[in-house]
Amino acid sequence: MLDYTALSQRIHALTDGETDTIALMATIACEVHHSDARFNWTGFYRVTAPEMLKIGPYQGGHGCLVIPFSRGVCGACARSGQAQLVADVHAFADHIACSSSTLSELVLPVRNSKGQLIAVFDIDSDQSNAFTATDRDELQAILDRTFARELT
Repeated sequence: MLDYTALSQRIHALTDGETDTIALMATIACEVHHSDARFNWTGFYRVTAPEMLKIGPYQGGHGCLVIPFSRGVCGACARSGQAQLVADVHAFADHIACSSSTLSELVLPVRNSKGQLIAVFDIDSDQSNAFTATDRDELQAILDRTFARELT
């Protein structure tokens, strides 16, 4: 089981005082990716235009470069503003297969200090049913603590 207390403390220590959004995303993607063998691809898709996500800092193989809000698990998270915990991506209507090895996925909304969606945080696994409600809740808390402050 992933030690979320230690992960949160590590991320806080590394990012304390940092206000650059990209630097924060790069650090979180790296720390989360290397914290658990279940995590095969870990990264951010940033809101760069209305209804459009573009790949941001990530760890793992290549990701999709652009994802519209209207498609896939990341798009569903961006549209709804709600976490998407998908046990089997093949059962998810309109899943975008950026990697053929992905079997399950967790996507979380990332909001700034004004509550505006600025990105989604996407974690893919090559294991079926890899993610739990604990993963969702703990990672969302880390994101909320990190991005809810004033950033540049």
